[in-house]
Amino acid sequence: MDFNVKKLASGAGLFFTRAVQFTEEKLGQAEKTELDAHFENLMSRADCTKHWTEKIFRQTEVLLQPNPIDHTGARIEEFFYEKLDMKAPSRVTNGELLGKYMEDAAKEFGSETPYGSTLIKVGECERRLGAAEREFLQTSAISFLTPLRNFLEGDWRTISKERRLLENLRLDLDACKTRLKKAKLAEAKAACEGEMVPDFQETRPRNYVLSASASALWTEEVEKAEHELRVAQTEFDRQAEVTRLLLEGISSTHVNHLRCLNEFVEAQAAYYKQCHFHMQELQKELGRLPNAFALNSTPSVAPAGSASEGITSPVETETLKIEEVQAPATGTRKAKVLYDYDAADSSELSLLADELITVYTVPGMDSDWLIGERGNQKGKVPVTYLELLS
Repeated sequence: MDFNVKKLASGAGLFFTRAVQFTEEKLGQAEKTELDAHFENLMSRADCTKHWTEKIFRQTEVLLQPNPIDHTGARIEEFFYEKLDMKAPSRVTNGELLGKYMEDAAKEFGSETPYGSTLIKVGECERRLGAAEREFLQTSAISFLTPLRNFLEGDWRTISKERRLLENLRLDLDACKTRLKKAKLAEAKAACEGEMVPDFQETRPRNYVLSASASALWTEEVEKAEHELRVAQTEFDRQAEVTRLLLEGISSTHVNHLRCLNEFVEAQAAYYKQCHFHMQELQKELGRLPNAFALNSTPSVAPAGSASEGITSPVETETLKIEEVQAPATGTRKAKVLYDYDAADSSELSLLADELITVYTVPGMDSDWLIGERGNQKGKVPVTYLELLS
């Protein structure tokens, strides 16, 4: 118990000495050891790296998990698994859950009905999109979020700890400089005044012998202060070198984060590519379903998701030969193409987004299709790809 009390008293005295030195520096009553410009630049660069890494990390988390505190408690569950150092179980994504609901609804409505069959197709696509999203989230967490988190919770904490230790050693060094300066002033004053009786209220009695002169005692105090200064300087220089090496390692951190950023971009590009492919396939499948869409008599049309690049015409090509179709004298209209369309066969007309074509209908044609003309070219075009102009 006695040892603990002494240790506590020593720690309290050291803390008080540092607090006094810090306060006097702020008041301009004590000198402060300044670090060199290169060291200051390294610390500034490290602070900037920590600041923006933290912002990027937090915003990436928001991007990958927009609603962390939802009814599923996803973030809370992940927090507990992380603290227990256990791998969190794979969660069903919102897309997969939506797909399941659509498929269950199709069973209730009847899978043979137009609505039910469409729900099944869309539900299967949503499941695939959800699976792609889960793979993207896992890849991004491993290749991008984890390295950033390791820096913030590992490397940066080490740097901060060493910087705090360096600051404490600097305060000790400056306190030693202040004590040496005061001791030298007192020694000079004692040398001028001759013999001087020690002030036992301000000095430690064990350092003085009643028969010794004040000048000799202050000389001893100066020697002791110089020794303490040399020790403090050595400890400060050693800690400054350790801290400098850690701060210079920020360059390696930037290189590592650059590699992780490229991996994140690759994962994101692969994810969006998969989504685009699945949606294209869904459009083609929906285009093959009979009575899936109805002709919109107004100039506006359904969104792109309701159309298909691979849509096929329900009209029998045997009964309608494009080369024999003639434009009617009246009833033709101008139409603006909303999306690119690749013709599935020679009876169809390929389209480019934003171009203007002439369209009209002929007897016996399915309501989802029109005849389109562009110069000397003509062929069937899907209505859902057009905006009819008055």
